[in-house]
Amino acid sequence: MSMSLRDQLLQAGLVSEKQAREAERQLQRQQQGRQQQPKPQRSQPSAQELAAKQAALAKTARDQELERRKQEKAERKARHAQIRQLVELHRLPRGEGEEHYSFADHNKIRRIVADSAMRERIMRGEVVIARCDGRYELVPAETGARIRERDERAVIAHAAATSAADVDPAYAGFEVPDELMW
Repeated sequence: MSMSLRDQLLQAGLVSEKQAREAERQLQRQQQGRQQQPKPQRSQPSAQELAAKQAALAKTARDQELERRKQEKAERKARHAQIRQLVELHRLPRGEGEEHYSFADHNKIRRIVADSAMRERIMRGEVVIARCDGRYELVPAETGARIRERDERAVIAHAAATSAADVDPAYAGFEVPDELMW
């Protein structure tokens, strides 16, 4: 049968009866003391706890900022993919002549191959120039509006799109031709 550790130590002669009773009393006092003593409640958190809380809040803020940036990057990438798809699906065939249409983009003069009929459509606003992946493509105005919804900078603003109110009244009698060959 199983004997308690106390009985086994007594039988082996390692402890006396008096020592065993004293150890039992000490154990009971410790157990009663633990039950009676309430845990002290601190009203003020320590400096280490405050620093730990601040560090946790700072880490949470950093994590949220990184997550927000990732989200924005993913959204930009998705919009760019949508623009690329719109341009590829709706781009108009370029003419094969040596005629070009010149336009301004970021204070630089750019050229795109376009015959006289295509230039006329550009001037009327039926066709717009879209920038995608460093290239310029001609797309219908409806597609240009859909591209502009996703990114204003992807569609090149045409000079004819400016209103007549922008014209200085002193020069109202002098008409500037829309189709200058550069």
